[in-house]
Amino acid sequence: MKPFFFFFFFFFFSGAVAGRRTGTLSTRYYQRSCPNVESIVTSVVTNKQITNPTTAAGALRLFFHDCFVGGCDASVLITSNSFNAAERDAEINLSLPGDAFDAVVRAKTQLELTCPNTVSCSDILALATRDLVSMLGGPFYSVPLGRKDSLSSHVFSVEGNLPRPNMTISQILSIFSSKGFSTQETVALTGAHTVGFSHCKEYASRIYSFNGGAHDHYDPSINPRYAQALQKACANYLHDPTIATFNDVMTPGKFDNMYFQNLARGLGLLASDQALVSDSRTSPFVHLYAANQTAFFHDFAAAMQKLSVLGVKSLRDGEVRRRCDQFNTIST
Repeated sequence: MKPFFFFFFFFFFSGAVAGRRTGTLSTRYYQRSCPNVESIVTSVVTNKQITNPTTAAGALRLFFHDCFVGGCDASVLITSNSFNAAERDAEINLSLPGDAFDAVVRAKTQLELTCPNTVSCSDILALATRDLVSMLGGPFYSVPLGRKDSLSSHVFSVEGNLPRPNMTISQILSIFSSKGFSTQETVALTGAHTVGFSHCKEYASRIYSFNGGAHDHYDPSINPRYAQALQKACANYLHDPTIATFNDVMTPGKFDNMYFQNLARGLGLLASDQALVSDSRTSPFVHLYAANQTAFFHDFAAAMQKLSVLGVKSLRDGEVRRRCDQFNTIST
């Protein structure tokens, strides 16, 4: 969103008005009980992002992993105990950045001092994600509030609900469709990969011994110089699984449309990323967003608003946790 402030103002204003009430959620939910909730969250996560620049991308991924498994209910924040293995310990969630969890915990701590037992962890995560995306240059969108936190979190509920980097486009579209998202919304949300990083193990099969070839044989859809650079960067990944590279090699710390531009140049990091530009169902949207950042920001903001209300809990099936990593009462 650069030279389109009039468009942005119109979109934000109309979106804010339309978004004031979504079912039981409302942007004015805490108007009386905790009127400074948004400014408090913004202040906390801004300081966290300045200190740890990976926080924003981590929060975005954490939010997605939470919402796609049972709804946006902070179930991914729960810590496992001797009675229950929680979502957080699912294999695909083990790499979720600690900075993202910490940002939510810090905001919750501050809000408990200001408005005890009032603001849910799921609302904090939704607000923190929006603010952090905006901090990186992405679109600002309204977030209706009033979510309640889950009463359960199980490791076995994760499998099949989150896309993996080696999935086909059909498999990915099927997962998103099961959550109510169209092909275009799926591509727009995948644009979140314009920030953050991925561990080498997630794309090693593309850069080493591709299709059973020699060790230095890489996926021909990857730009040769990029593939060779990745091979060097990941050379020791079997001994050090923490080695990772940026999803967007061009502007890794900026939320923009460079991710889509990269795909056309063979600079997609994950197999699922690169496949978007070659599949006839998704390629038109890749090219649209690569050419038009305004369109990407508009559609991403709308899809994030839709994602933020996915499967939300009410007081009948949720609670406001006192601590984000624990249920208020012993629960399995």
